[in-house]
Amino acid sequence: MTTLAPPRAARRAPGTSAALAVPAAATLLALMNYTAPMATLADTARGLHAGGTAQIWLMSSISLGLAAALLAVGSLADDHGRRRVFVLGAAVLAVSSVVCALATNAPLFVGARIVQGAASAVLIATGLGIIAASFEPGPRRAHATGVWGAMIGLGIALGPIASAGLAEIGGWRLWYWVCAAASVPVGLAALRLPESRAARPRGLDLPGLLTMVLGIGALVAAITMGRLGWTRPSVLGLFAAAAVLLAAFTAVEARRREPMLDLGLFRRPAFQLSIVGALITGLAVIGIMSYLATLMTLVLGLSALASALVLAIWSGISFAAALQARRLPSRLPAGRLLGAGLALSAAGELAMLGMGPDGHWWRLAPGLVVSGIGSGLANAMLARLAVESVPADRASMGSGANNTARYVGASVGVAVVGAMTTGQGGGASGLAHGTNVAMLVSAAVALGGAALMMVIRERDR
Repeated sequence: MTTLAPPRAARRAPGTSAALAVPAAATLLALMNYTAPMATLADTARGLHAGGTAQIWLMSSISLGLAAALLAVGSLADDHGRRRVFVLGAAVLAVSSVVCALATNAPLFVGARIVQGAASAVLIATGLGIIAASFEPGPRRAHATGVWGAMIGLGIALGPIASAGLAEIGGWRLWYWVCAAASVPVGLAALRLPESRAARPRGLDLPGLLTMVLGIGALVAAITMGRLGWTRPSVLGLFAAAAVLLAAFTAVEARRREPMLDLGLFRRPAFQLSIVGALITGLAVIGIMSYLATLMTLVLGLSALASALVLAIWSGISFAAALQARRLPSRLPAGRLLGAGLALSAAGELAMLGMGPDGHWWRLAPGLVVSGIGSGLANAMLARLAVESVPADRASMGSGANNTARYVGASVGVAVVGAMTTGQGGGASGLAHGTNVAMLVSAAVALGGAALMMVIRERDR
C-alpha cells in the first residue's frame, strides 16, 4: 500500500487563487468542447459528408480519448510535474482544435477529436491535482473542489449554447477556432503556477501504461460500435481484446513494486465511493442528458439553440448547486451526500417521464431543476473524493481514476440510451417512447447507485 506523503513544491498563499482559477477555466473549456457537437451534429455531418456510422463517431470519439488517457496522464503528472503536463495538454488541445476546424472529411475530424479527448484528459486530471497540491485538506479545499466540480455542470450548459450560437454566426467550424484560441491563454496562465509533483516519483510503468490505455480504448470503441449491432464480429473482437488487456493490466499492477495504480486502493471505502459513484454518474446521468437536447429537437420540434437553452436549466442548476455544496455541514460524509445527489438525479429523471410530440418544453423544467441539484451535489462530492481517497502525492492519479470511471460510464450510458431511443420504431412518437424508457432505466440505475453509496459508507464506519 502506498504511504501518505505531502506533495512537493506545493507553495500556497499568494498563488492559490490562480491555482484554482486556471484549472477551473481549463475544466470549463474541456467540458464545453466535450458537449459542443450535441447542438451541431447535423451541420457537422453535412459539412464532412458523414454517413450514419460516421455520425456515431463524430459524437463519441472524444470519449475514447478521454477515457483512455485520464488515468495514464494523471499518474505521469504526479511523477513529472503537474504544471508541465498541464501546459502540454493545453498546447495539444489548441493544435487538435485547429485540425477539427480545418477537417474536410470525417476520419480526419474523428482522429482530431480523439486527440482533443486526450488533451482534455490532461487538463482535467492534472488540474484537479494542482488544486489538491495547492489547498490543504479542510474547508478551503472543499470549496476549491466544489468550484472545480461546478465547472463540469457549467461546461455542459455552455458548450451546446456556444456551439449553436457560433454556428448561426459563422458555421459549425467556428467553435473549434474559438476552442483553439481559448486554449492558448489557459496554457500561458498555467506557466505562472508553482510546480508540484509526488515526493517520491515511481518511474514509468510502461507495461501498465500500454495495457491500460489500449484496454480502455478497446472497451470504449466496442461500446461505441455496439450501437450498430452488439453481435458484430468487430464489436465482439474489441470486447475480447479489452478483457484480455485489462486483465493483463491488473496482473502487471499486482506484481509491480511501484505500480501506476495501486490495486490496494480498492480496499479503501472512500476510493470505492469515488470510482463506483463516478461510474454510475456517467451511466445514469450523463448518458441520458447527453442525448436530451437532440431528443428535444426531434420529439418537441425545438431548434438546436432552444434545446440547448432548455438543457441549460439542468446544467446551470448543477453549476450553482456544486458551488453551494461547501456550505453543507462538514460532519456529513461525502459518501452520503453523493448518494443523496444520485437520488435527486433519479427523482428529476422520473419527473420528466411523459415526454411526447404534443408536449411542451416547460413540462421538463421541474425535473431538470431537481436533477440539476442532484448532479451538482454529486459532482462536488466526486471531486472531493477523487483527491481525498488517495495518498496526498497521488492526487492527479486519483482524479484520473475517478474521471476514467465517469467517462467509461458515460460511454455505456450514451450507447444504451441510443439503442433504446432508436429501437422503438420511427417517428417522433417512437422516439418519445424510447426516451421515456431510457429515462426510467436511468432513474432506476441512479437509485440503485444511491443505495450502494449508503452501503459502502456503512462499511467505512
